[in-house]
Amino acid sequence: MTAQAWPRACGLLLHPTSLPGPDGIGALDGNLEGFLDFLAAAGQSYWQILPLAPTGYGDSPYAGLSAFAGNPLLIPAESLVELGLVPQERLRDCPSFPADRVDYGAVIPWKRALLAEAFERFAASAPAAWRTDFQAFCAAEADWLNDYAQFCALKDAHGGRPWSDWPAALRDRDPAALAAAMRELGPAAASHQFRQWLFFRQWQRAREACRKRGIRVIGDAPIFVAYDSADVWANRGLFKLDAEGRPTRVAGVPPDYFSATGQLWGNPLYDWRRMAEDGFAWWLSRLRHLFRLVDIVRLDHFRGFAACWEIPAAAPTAATGKWVKTPGRKLFAAMKKTFGALPIIAEDLGVITPDVTALRDDFGFPGMRVLQFAFSGDPKNQDLPHNYVTNAVVYTGTHDNDTTVGWYASRPGVGSTREAADIERERAFCRAYLNSDGAEIHWDFIRAAYASVAHTAIVPLQDALGLGSEGRMNLPASERGNWSWRCKLEDFTAASAARLRELARLYGRLPS
Repeated sequence: MTAQAWPRACGLLLHPTSLPGPDGIGALDGNLEGFLDFLAAAGQSYWQILPLAPTGYGDSPYAGLSAFAGNPLLIPAESLVELGLVPQERLRDCPSFPADRVDYGAVIPWKRALLAEAFERFAASAPAAWRTDFQAFCAAEADWLNDYAQFCALKDAHGGRPWSDWPAALRDRDPAALAAAMRELGPAAASHQFRQWLFFRQWQRAREACRKRGIRVIGDAPIFVAYDSADVWANRGLFKLDAEGRPTRVAGVPPDYFSATGQLWGNPLYDWRRMAEDGFAWWLSRLRHLFRLVDIVRLDHFRGFAACWEIPAAAPTAATGKWVKTPGRKLFAAMKKTFGALPIIAEDLGVITPDVTALRDDFGFPGMRVLQFAFSGDPKNQDLPHNYVTNAVVYTGTHDNDTTVGWYASRPGVGSTREAADIERERAFCRAYLNSDGAEIHWDFIRAAYASVAHTAIVPLQDALGLGSEGRMNLPASERGNWSWRCKLEDFTAASAARLRELARLYGRLPS
């Protein structure tokens, strides 16, 4: 997709876990269709999501157990009943979940128990057509599914411990030890394959529901994968690890205005030399898989495709890291040769150097602009709408930001590193720039995004609803309460849809 091929359009950002519904967590059910109806009524062309990966400790979709697998928690419990795999009365035993938050501690054991029960019935009495379809799915996805299923079965058998803490033979994937383990854990591994079969069946229904309404899906690909993942366990040679599989270098970002010691993320870094030797086969498989699930991919931490901040694994902070160049240009050339057009959005936030800009522009990828970053008082700030280029995607805020209403109401020390005078100066500049009194600051932001020359405007649903900080999805560097916000079915109002649609019409963003 070249810059000229992007239509002038708009969309909403909402991760499926944030949907309403009876499962205690958003699911790919009729409530999703209600949201898609809202998108269509609002004149939206895009539904943007976060990574669909199954999550581990901390529940972050950016630290998934696999870059290929889907999150089984999104499988609707009602769909298991409809398939005859769980009796209806089991749903009447559903815990009393909160409607506005995901209580992962309650949802995970309940949903896992239902899925385990469903697999037992499937294994015992599934119709032949289902078995054939399941076997065909396992064969088609074998290049990642077998490793993932074995990883999950072994992780469960070892009390959830990271793979690096398993017995050495299993940690190192000794063929004889792995075969012996799977003789005992084969049904457990098959259960994880079954959950993926259910997830991808459900996701394809969701995609068809999107297509019926003319909605395209923007997915998300984190540049790095979690250390405790099937990806690293099964592909140790592609990462900078020692002989026992522990990282020698990890990812992060250097010290800056916001942190004197930088950010120590801890993800293992790729051995790009090894990846280049086979033509970046793992990355091509990852993108091929993702392009089957979504229409457009947002590449997170795009600057890492030009250079990564490498930190010694034993370092206490990110301060001792250094920039190491990465072969992003060769990688994207391989992608272009394989896939042709590359419908990719570059998440180019932060301090971006000329080599990153050149990499983005040479491949025609639109970069990101975030309105919440715009109001420092510098009229040359690239996030101010009058400085945009057409080949860009503008956001009022992202999943890592406070909501727009929350941002406008922020105070020192409450999710903010800014001083009181800085906050008020920023607010005053914002009001002057938007010609706003701040009473409906979220709508002022949406109007500014839609009015800009950027070909795409994306708004988190929380901003369209005018929510305050209670609607925040993630507070970086915090460990609790993230990824849990949920909307309600009554939030999808005709009045909100009409207001969004009118702005889309006024600024030429309605679907053609």
